[in-house]
Amino acid sequence: MSTVLAFDVYGTLIDTQGINEQLQELVGDQTPTFSQRWRDKQLEYAFRRSLMGAYADFSQCTRDGLEFVDRALQTQLSDNDKDALMATYGRLPAFTDAADALARLADSSKLRCVAFSNGSREAVNGLLEQAGILEYFEDIVSVEEVKRFKPDPAVYAHLHNRLEVAAQDVWLISSNPFDLIGAKHAGLHVTWIRRSAEAPFDTWGGEPDMTVSDLNELVDRIT
Repeated sequence: MSTVLAFDVYGTLIDTQGINEQLQELVGDQTPTFSQRWRDKQLEYAFRRSLMGAYADFSQCTRDGLEFVDRALQTQLSDNDKDALMATYGRLPAFTDAADALARLADSSKLRCVAFSNGSREAVNGLLEQAGILEYFEDIVSVEEVKRFKPDPAVYAHLHNRLEVAAQDVWLISSNPFDLIGAKHAGLHVTWIRRSAEAPFDTWGGEPDMTVSDLNELVDRIT
């Protein structure tokens, strides 16, 4: 039986810091703070919507996060500025290791690669296509199909049920500890892509089954 590698998208394959060049032009020295708080609020709103049973597309969580941080930091972005930032968010670049690592995985007959994301299928398809890595995925599994967000157990159950494999035959590949803890709780194996040596893992979630510094190290260890 083949093993499924389910790749998180935002922050794992796609670099969410790719927005920073455009932010620099708009908010200057506040860029690092603005970028991090925007990402944090995007995820917070997804978590809250999932708990409330008030699902909205991930892009709405992203826009709401942008609106909040603009108010909180008093950056006074115009509607045109916000629209332009949201458009760029739909064209974020892949990490430099993604294409090479995925191409190497494509040579294995024992591995199935899927993208698994909080983003809508349409948004993820567009991101992966413009980044030149869509061809390496058998499928895109989006949480919109169950209208819950990671780390709700329902989304991980949906992942392995839709792919018709047991939970233990799926490895989640992610740089986001909250995602990994959720997947491990749901019975999946997990690999942490620890892109920064300073990045901590949550102390209460148990250790990942595997930790690597980038996607190429992942391929080296599993093929």
